[in-house]
Amino acid sequence: RTHRRAGGAYSVSRLKRRRRRGRRNELSDGDSVSRFSMSSTFAGVSILAGGELCPSTESPVVTSTNCGYHLLVVQDYSRTKRATPTGTSICSRPFMVGRHEWCIEYYPNGQKKSCADFISLYVNLLNDDDDAKERVKAKFEFSFIDEAEKHKPMYISGTETLSFRGECLRGYGKFMRKDVLEQSANLMDDCFTVRCDIMVCDTEDAGSSKVLLTEIDQHLNNLLQTKVGADVTFEVSGEMFAAHRCVLAARSKVFMAQLFGPMKEGTAASGAIQIKDMEAKVFRALLSFIYTDSLPLLEEDDMEEDEGEAMEEGQEEEAAEDEMAEVAEQGQGEDAAEDATELQWLQDLLVAADRYDLQRLRFICEKRLSERIGVTSVASTLALAEQRHCRGLKEACLKFIQVQSPLCLQKVMATDGWEPLITTYPSVLNELIAKLASNQK
Repeated sequence: RTHRRAGGAYSVSRLKRRRRRGRRNELSDGDSVSRFSMSSTFAGVSILAGGELCPSTESPVVTSTNCGYHLLVVQDYSRTKRATPTGTSICSRPFMVGRHEWCIEYYPNGQKKSCADFISLYVNLLNDDDDAKERVKAKFEFSFIDEAEKHKPMYISGTETLSFRGECLRGYGKFMRKDVLEQSANLMDDCFTVRCDIMVCDTEDAGSSKVLLTEIDQHLNNLLQTKVGADVTFEVSGEMFAAHRCVLAARSKVFMAQLFGPMKEGTAASGAIQIKDMEAKVFRALLSFIYTDSLPLLEEDDMEEDEGEAMEEGQEEEAAEDEMAEVAEQGQGEDAAEDATELQWLQDLLVAADRYDLQRLRFICEKRLSERIGVTSVASTLALAEQRHCRGLKEACLKFIQVQSPLCLQKVMATDGWEPLITTYPSVLNELIAKLASNQK
């Protein structure tokens, strides 16, 4: 696939290496918090017009601070979307933050097929040969230009700290659905502006000594994985999970009451505490967040292996007869199944976060679900938002429905989640009618 950037093209082999990193480079939403007091410095602007970087903004921008931001202005959005296939990116001008060179890569039609309904945004560390072996730890966040709350250093410091080495691509494959962007106030006159904040954490000070970040999240995660000192066991959907009472109690008032208070959970014959009405993969993610303060990735490797095995059984002969058609059809099916699985996992994790009073995890799940609202999922997500009193998620669902065409509204009403929604929560229908009526005004 073609890959465009200022100053040349990337090789196919490099693109393949990036795709093999794939999902592991996708960001979770929030993670261990490190406190910074520095202000962010302007690190230039790149203007994309007609699918290309404008020559007037091609020269590199240099800033010596460890916290800076770069603006990516995308003009001619519609034309660029039509002209740029899925998997093809347009690169910003290089800019310097923390004595390292970076760039932004914008995929108008998604970085891969499963992201084709979204725009993808990634930040790339551009090291020369001398710096290729150097590991750089940094935080970053993408936001629209008018999202002032996300531009504060304290917000950026609350995002995940990632390691960059060589040319390393990190970011969001599903930054925002294209149809949602096109109906939002962020797109005006076929143009939108994205701000990329970068905070370099692992740098050298004037005395050439390293400023080391806390590694408490890694240490606690190692404690969870090795089970050293574990003093409590949970049984969830037939699986056993070892944990540490003090860690759980420190992170959750509900666990505090269950483990040390009068409302202790019942135990199975094995001595394990039984957790009902929850899948094992959801509880595993819950535990991971409690220990690391990070939203873990869905167990995608296992999911892909299961799908691969199902494909191989009884389908090899058919695939041999019509391989190309089979691959295309299967690819679409896998993408849809993958999105549905991730959506259900996030919904279940939000319920678990609410159950154990983990407000930060609840907020993260709510944010992720808001970014994944679609015609087939909006009804079930809206029902969950109403049930769990998630006002931000509810408003995002209502706004999504409000801007849909009559044809799309019919598709929403035909989904399995629509009838339970209006039956269980009739007040939501009244709110939706009021919003649709405001469209006529």
